[in-house]
Amino acid sequence: MTRMLAKTWLAVIAAALGAFGPAASALGAAPPAQNGAVLDVEHLYNAGLYEQAVKVLDAGLKSNPNSAAMEDSLGRCFYQLGDYNRAITSLEQAVELDPSRSEYHDWLGKAYGRKAEQSNPFSALSLARKTHNQFAEAVRLNPANLAAQRDLIRYLLNSPGIVGGGQERADEQIEALAAVDATEGALAHAEADVARKKFAAADEEYGKLLEAYHRRIGVDFEIAEYYRDRGNAPLMQRAVDKAAALDPSDLRLNYYRGVALVIAEQDPANAERYLRAYLDSVPANSELPPRSSAREFLGRLYEQEHKLDSAAEQYQAGLALDPHNKSLREALRRVEKK
Repeated sequence: MTRMLAKTWLAVIAAALGAFGPAASALGAAPPAQNGAVLDVEHLYNAGLYEQAVKVLDAGLKSNPNSAAMEDSLGRCFYQLGDYNRAITSLEQAVELDPSRSEYHDWLGKAYGRKAEQSNPFSALSLARKTHNQFAEAVRLNPANLAAQRDLIRYLLNSPGIVGGGQERADEQIEALAAVDATEGALAHAEADVARKKFAAADEEYGKLLEAYHRRIGVDFEIAEYYRDRGNAPLMQRAVDKAAALDPSDLRLNYYRGVALVIAEQDPANAERYLRAYLDSVPANSELPPRSSAREFLGRLYEQEHKLDSAAEQYQAGLALDPHNKSLREALRRVEKK
């Protein structure tokens, strides 16, 4: 495998792993601790205070070194901090202590995938296989773990056969997911159409999902993301409205509302207000809309208003958060030429 090819597919896998889901908290089961430490960890994690959460968990593990739950939580904190080596160490320990927990395997797979992105092609090959194995084991242990199902499908869609990926395998897994959860299966099928650039089919799939009855805000947000990427502001707004009807207090709504207005080139004052409210209220977390994306759409808004210095400032801030983001790099070059 050439270095160029390896970098290409690893970047695609990493993008898939970065996809955020409906959970407001990614910590899952709280680690067993005493004197309010459980609540402390959950609060710190949800506030984006990962380093402080690490300190609480380290202290807890000194008195309870065989706690798989605390090792898992510690690994997730390191993951959010971008310290994938330490995330892998903790998550491997969690899996060793309790190999029956599907979510532990899923998060270990995510950490392997992120580490692969940073590695040389030969190390990345081994890590990618580990990523696949962990996602597959997570699904085997609990087919109802929808997050693991989607992680596995994204991996299969975007990875070559040499590391366990492939279109046929992805299709088989999508069918298996549909048997467990029809809505999630339909989302995975639509996402596969996008990956294959079958946009007419994807339009039809997402259109059906938009009209379908369900009560999962994460589904509406995923539909909104599709229409965001297609530049379809009216349909994105419809998806956001459905999400707001389910939970009008969800802080992610600020991001989606702001983005929809920027795409529509309407109501710039409220677009700015929504995006800044999102940045002010939501911490960095791999399962939430990236703060770099909010910066990018603020930059687009300022470009529309011909405030090029402000646009450049937002693009630079976004690149500081996501240095490999091609869209942000191109946007910054664009405004610098004007």
